[in-house]
Amino acid sequence: MTDASKPDRSRKEPSGQVRSGFVTLVGRPNTGKSTLVNAVAGSKVAIVSDRPQTTRHRLRAVIDSDESQIVLVDTPGVHKPKDALGEQLNRTALATLADVDVACLVVDASQEVGRGDAWVARHVAAVRHAAIVLVMTKADLVDQDTLNTRASEAIGLLETGGAEVAEVVAVSARTGFNVDGFVAAVQAHLPTGPRYFPRDMATDQPIEMMIGEFIREKVVRSTFDEVPHAVGVAVEDVRRDESNDTTTIHAVIFVERESQKGILIGKGGERIKRTGIEAREDLERLLGEKVYLDLMVKVKKDWRRDAGQVRRFGYGEGL
Repeated sequence: MTDASKPDRSRKEPSGQVRSGFVTLVGRPNTGKSTLVNAVAGSKVAIVSDRPQTTRHRLRAVIDSDESQIVLVDTPGVHKPKDALGEQLNRTALATLADVDVACLVVDASQEVGRGDAWVARHVAAVRHAAIVLVMTKADLVDQDTLNTRASEAIGLLETGGAEVAEVVAVSARTGFNVDGFVAAVQAHLPTGPRYFPRDMATDQPIEMMIGEFIREKVVRSTFDEVPHAVGVAVEDVRRDESNDTTTIHAVIFVERESQKGILIGKGGERIKRTGIEAREDLERLLGEKVYLDLMVKVKKDWRRDAGQVRRFGYGEGL
């Protein structure tokens, strides 16, 4: 596995020259970045929910074809931070702009272009070493006039910052509309070079991180109010039994309050049981074999306010 803090450009395969490079998706929370990554990858590599700040890691998906290898970098949504975790997520997202070939500003076409988009656009516009692509997501939710208006407003934000917009792409990852168009647009702005990863590698993330995130996704989707943001997952043990092609996983879900622990467990343990069943289904697809999943819930008070604890949960890429 590579260090998730920056691309390892020393990894090369002797497979000839193709269009290859790193493409980052940067935008405010809940603009559909992770959904787009999964749509382009053709499989689930990033967790998704309708709650802001679901993505906490800088995740790289490797999109390989005969003509190109696109390393697509999904990032946490950039937002006004309220704690050490929020500050870390912003650093993680913005740090990806330092070493990419294409920087994509992702804007939700179904929402008015606002101050959050403007703040992110200023950072993207400051990039001088990469092509800038504007990606308008959720295009299926608006009419053409609205889409054109909001795209023009987003272009104006980038141009005000001194940026030249290389491409504008409208997509709907949910319906599949123009996902291939997005791939073609970013591919056209990649340099010619080597493949940085093996052709059969879908992501460079450690398997423990993927497991923890898939578990957290199920918690986020099944709980309400403040609980999803207070959740961190630690994968304590992953053990494979080659004799019967099974993997046993022990993981701990951490929350900040005893009341949150009760919510996650549910009456008679019903909610944590349901979380385990749903997570196991995803993990079996990820690992390609039967999974035994053991989940516990523990309290670690106010962990999001502790930068050291944030790093221990693996959210330390930008620190």
